[in-house]
Amino acid sequence: MTGPDKNIQFPLPHYDRLCFLKNVVKNPNIIVGDYTYYDDFENVEHFEKNVKYLFDFTGDKLIIGKFCMIASDVTFIMNGANHLTDAITTYPFAIFGNGWEHAMEGRQYPFKGDIVIGNDVWIGYNATIMAGVSVGDGAIIATNATVTRNVAPYTIVGGNPAKEIRKRFSEDIIERLLQLKWWDWDIEKITRNVQHLTGLDLDKLEKD
Repeated sequence: MTGPDKNIQFPLPHYDRLCFLKNVVKNPNIIVGDYTYYDDFENVEHFEKNVKYLFDFTGDKLIIGKFCMIASDVTFIMNGANHLTDAITTYPFAIFGNGWEHAMEGRQYPFKGDIVIGNDVWIGYNATIMAGVSVGDGAIIATNATVTRNVAPYTIVGGNPAKEIRKRFSEDIIERLLQLKWWDWDIEKITRNVQHLTGLDLDKLEKD
């Protein structure tokens, strides 16, 4: 046995509210790693609806690593939501044309970059991730958090705006885990070590 088939949409028999996300998303600007799952109270098709303001002309991407856990109603706010903030008005005249189409000549809307979610990240119910944010490997985003800044690896954040609650491990262990990169192992090795991965004995993982 080498775990569930990473290419199946619904890995739990007779349950279509949890999916392996990469097999459900269709937008090429949403990139998802193997075994990352999304659990929705109603319909997994809601995921793409919750990636807001992702327009082709903005050029940004939502990139999610492997083995992430994403709860229902998590929202990603992409760069298409941005308006001018250093001008007299934030109003987007140019999009309406009819004499307003030149309003943005010589100007650009703010662009904060891709949203990048690392590997083994847990994002709780109704959390919101803002454009340009990077979330490090092993991080946890609490329920209802609004993440406006980068989150360091193996850090738990919560609140609005989200702030660090605590590190999951000591800096030494975090560094060892980041060197280990267990999510990049072949699936046979991961399967062989699942009991160690759900435990606390890092030494055993490093010796395999």
